Amino acid sequence: MTSVGSKGDSYDNAMAEAFNSLFKAECIRNPIMRPKSGWGGVGEVEIAVAEYIEWFNHRRLHGEIGHVPPVEYEATYWSAHTVTSYRENPVPAEAGTN
Repeated sequence: MTSVGSKGDSYDNAMAEAFNSLFKAECIRNPIMRPKSGWGGVGEVEIAVAEYIEWFNHRRLHGEIGHVPPVEYEATYWSAHTVTSYRENPVPAEAGTN
C-alpha cells in the first residue's frame, strides 16, 4: 500500500492511513453505501462522503470512549472543563499576509 502523502508531511502518519483505509472500506467499497449500479459520478460520491463524515462524527458509537458518539463525548468533556487561559496570540501575526 502506498502512503497517503509524501514522506515527512502531515499526511505521513498512521492515523491518517488508518482513517483512509476505514473510509474506503465503510463508504466507498461498501455495497450498502454504493448504489447497485455503481457510483454514477462525482456528485454521488460527494453526497456519500458528506453522509459518512456526518455519521462518523455525530452518530457513530465509539468503543474507546464508552460507546457514545464523539460529538457527545466532546460536549460532555467541555461541560466539565473550563478554559481558564487562552494563548495571548492564537494566530501568528504574519498569517494571511504576503
